[in-house]
Order: sequence, then C-alpha cells, then structure tokens
Amino acid sequence: MAQLPPGIRFITSFSRDQWYRAFIFTLTFFLYASFHLSRKPISIVKGELHKHCAASHEVELSSYREYAAQIQPVKKPSNASQCGWEPFDKNNYKQLLGALDYSFLCAYAIGMYLSGIIGERLPIRYYLTVGMLASGLFTAMFGLGYFYNIHNLWFYIMAQIANGLVQTTGWPSVVTCIGNWFGKGRRGLIMGIWNSHTSVGNILGSLIAAYWVSTCWGLSFVMPGVIIAVMGIFCFLFLIEHPKDISCSSTPSSDPEMQHLLIDSENCTASQNSSSAITGEGRHGTSAISFLGALRIPGVIEFSLCLLFAKLVSYTFLFWLPLYITNVEHLDAKRAGDLSTLFDVGGIFGGILAGLISDRLEKRASTCGMMLLLAAPTLYMFSAVSKMGLEATVVMLLISGALVNGPYALITTAVSADLGTHKSLKGNARALSTVTAIIDGTGSVGAALGPLLAGLISPSGWNNVFYMLMVADACALLFLLRLIQKELRCNADHTLFKEH
Repeated sequence: MAQLPPGIRFITSFSRDQWYRAFIFTLTFFLYASFHLSRKPISIVKGELHKHCAASHEVELSSYREYAAQIQPVKKPSNASQCGWEPFDKNNYKQLLGALDYSFLCAYAIGMYLSGIIGERLPIRYYLTVGMLASGLFTAMFGLGYFYNIHNLWFYIMAQIANGLVQTTGWPSVVTCIGNWFGKGRRGLIMGIWNSHTSVGNILGSLIAAYWVSTCWGLSFVMPGVIIAVMGIFCFLFLIEHPKDISCSSTPSSDPEMQHLLIDSENCTASQNSSSAITGEGRHGTSAISFLGALRIPGVIEFSLCLLFAKLVSYTFLFWLPLYITNVEHLDAKRAGDLSTLFDVGGIFGGILAGLISDRLEKRASTCGMMLLLAAPTLYMFSAVSKMGLEATVVMLLISGALVNGPYALITTAVSADLGTHKSLKGNARALSTVTAIIDGTGSVGAALGPLLAGLISPSGWNNVFYMLMVADACALLFLLRLIQKELRCNADHTLFKEH
C-alpha cells in the first residue's frame, strides 16, 4: 500500500470539527475586515476634499508651492475649486469634515444598542447579510457624489448616517458567531489574532482608497462598497451560526484550558455543563436577556466606560491620522494614506500581545490597564517626535498603534465574549449579542466624540488634540482601577491559599 502524500496526511491530521472551526474563523475574519475596509476611505479622502491653497491662512505661499509640486495633476470636475471639493474648500473645513465623522459614529453608537437586541431575535446569517449589502450601498452612495457632481453637505451627512446605522449589524453578529464556535480556553490569544481583522480591514481600505484618491476619489468609496456587498453574499452562502447546526462539538475537546478563565471556584464538571448550556442546547431554550439584565453582569459597566475612552483615542487616529500626516509631513493624500497604515500594523501586534498576556496572567483588566498606562506617554512622544522627520514618525506609528489598539481589541473581543458567557447567566447563550452591543455601543459614543473633538480642537493646534487623547487614556484607566484591584486581590488570596 502506497504512502499517503504529505499534503493529504496534513489534511487528514485535523478532524472535521477542526476544519469547520478554522473555516468559520477565517470567514468571520474577512467578513468583519470588509466592514472596516468600507469605513476607512473617508479618512484618506479628507486630504483631497480640502487642499491647502493660496487662499488658506494655514500655509505660507512659498510652502504651498513646494507642497503643490508633489501633487499629481488631475482633471477635475467643473465645480471643484483650487482648495478641494465644495463645500469642504472653505476655512471651516475641519469642522465640516468632523461633522461627517460625527454623523457616522453617532448613528453607529445609537444603532449599536438596538442592534444587539434585534440580533438576538433574528438568524445571524440573514441579519448580517442584509447589513453588509446595505452598507455596500451607502458606502458607494458617498462616492457617487463625485460622479454626479454633488456639493450639498447634507447629501454626504445622510450617507454617513445611513451607513453608520446599517454597520451596527456587523460586530454583535460576528462576535456571537465566533463565541459559539470557540470555548474560553486561550480565548484572549485566539480573539487577539482574530481581531486583527480590524487592522487588516483598515490597511486594505487605506490602500484601496489611496489608489484612487488623487485621480478619482469617488472610486475610493465605490470599490470598498462593492467589496463589502460581495462579502455579504459570501455570508449568506457560507456562514454557519452554531456548531450544533452541522452536528459539530461546541468547543475543542483537546483544549485543557477550555473552562479556566472566568470560572473562579467551580469544579470542572459544573463548568462543562455550564459551557454546554451556553453554547449548545440552551440557546433555543432560554429567552433573550434584557438590557438592564445585561448591565447587572459584573464588569459590564466598567469595561463599557473604559472602552468609551479607549475607542475615542483609536477612532480619532482612524479618522484624522492621514490628515495629520499631510499637515505635519507635507505629503500628498495618497502617501499620507499609505503611511497611516503603519498605525494599524502596530495594532495587529498590540491586539495579539494583549490577548496572549491576558491569557497567561488570567487578568483581562490588568492587561488593559498596563497598556493604557504606557499609551499616554507614548502619545506625548508621538506628538513631539513626529515633527522630527519621516523615520521617527514610522517608529512612533507602530508603537502607538500597538498600545492604543491593544486594550480596545481585548475589550471588544475576549472580554465581551467572557462577560456574555458569564457564570451568572446560568447558560443563557442569547445574552452574548446584547452584552457585546452594550460594550461596543458605549465605546462607539467615544468613537463619535473623538473625531468631533479633534475637528473642533485641531484649528488651535495639533498638540492640543494629543493632550485630549492623553486625558482620554487616563480616564479609561481610571474606570478599570476597581477591577484591577479585584484581580490583584484575588491573585494574592490564591497565592496565600496555595502556601497553606
């Protein structure tokens, strides 16, 4: 009998359950990456919607001539001015661009609270598919303003509001799905890797938008809109909500740490029974949790408020970093967009590192607190060092991305999944979507405030924007202090118990 080829031996070394689990991990990764891919173009196009020109009070004439020489000459629509795209070509352009960010993020924050409650009551596959198709439509709608020569501010604001509402279907759906398929063992590391879809989506969105921004910025929105709509079709065709739907086990049976992270004093048998109820039979046998019921879960309020400020910092970078680089480094919109992706590269490593450390220490709050403590002085260094040249900016983008996105990634993934399957729920699996929506919805309030404040503060100087971000980091750490103290006390008690 001939020996099996190495490739076949590799394939057969994994069980059917493991292949399905890997497939769902990969599918949900790219589904949510497409959400962030479609959000990124607005930050890249800002540098094209408003350009520094001779009429601007912010740039000397000689500096402008040097800057303009770098910009690729393009054929402009008839109503495009020398200072950009009307109505963003005026001196109040930062406030107008901030209004675009705020309209999207405010709608997203409000919609997120409703999305989790609705998502618990509808099949995830249908709910997510409709949201992705609608998001593709409204993302492309913003870009159509270029082709149809639309210069009405309210057209762009309404496109942002509509897109913000439909994009709330994404996060509760994918977190619930991934939580169904993976147990608690090594959840921080697994979800840290999985959550890199945020940075991957931002990077791809930046590169796609930057490719067209200087020649035809409408395509910077239309192409991401097409991509997320196509991914919505893939969602409809292939997403499996729960392992029980295809007779797979709920958690990997070989994982010795599966029941370890949030179970304080329960024995192994009780933990397994609880996990089975959470991820399996209990999902159809229990009613959806109420909003107030979810708030009573220990840790939900603290992590929600922490995420509010952590996401304020992260989304300020997401929406304003390319414009900041354009102003400080005097680069064109395309090069600034490409350079800004380094912040997201750092975010990938930060999310994975946060998950790995929190799994090893079994301390989610302490891990977030440590990274937030380091992030504040790093932001100060970034504001000072970025003016010293391109090389210093590259290094600080990577470090800042890791420290800013690490806590944000950990709270929105592993922490949300932990709290959504908390032992106090007694096996009510339908709580996960609501808990996720509450935490991310509260965070989205900060995500809405951050870019708005940046738009209001930046005319007085970019340094003031960084001071605002440092204060936000300090506030995020403040809300975690009680949980950090509790984790350290529990660790001390556990050590004392072992010594006796």
